[in-house]
Amino acid sequence: MTKNPFARAVPAALLGAVLSASALTLPARADIKDYHFQLVQQEAKVGEAVVAVRLVDRRTGKAVPDAVIFAKRLDMAPDSMEEMVTKLEQVPSTEPGIYRFKAKLSMAGGWRLSLGAKVQGETGTVEDRLVFQAVK
Repeated sequence: MTKNPFARAVPAALLGAVLSASALTLPARADIKDYHFQLVQQEAKVGEAVVAVRLVDRRTGKAVPDAVIFAKRLDMAPDSMEEMVTKLEQVPSTEPGIYRFKAKLSMAGGWRLSLGAKVQGETGTVEDRLVFQAVK
């Protein structure tokens, strides 16, 4: 029985062609640094307030929906009062890529919103610190 030297080469070549073609159709993966949060408004009223942020893909400028916000903190670090913290409650948003948080802003001044989030399909954590003003 003679062995055909191409018997193994042809399937291997076909497999290589299929893998190469599928690699060309895979979406390009982003670096986690390609994402960042932006404040929707730079000011909020003292008292019960809703702070809205947009998660943006820097490469496209588009809002990123369905991220999982797992870390959030709101304090007055911009006014040298980092120990002045208030509770944050994430509330539903009607716009994709907009994330809303309800908080009680006890006094006027600078507030820092610190967020940590996971973007669907990406490795790593988006972390941002945003500063806004509470006004009377």
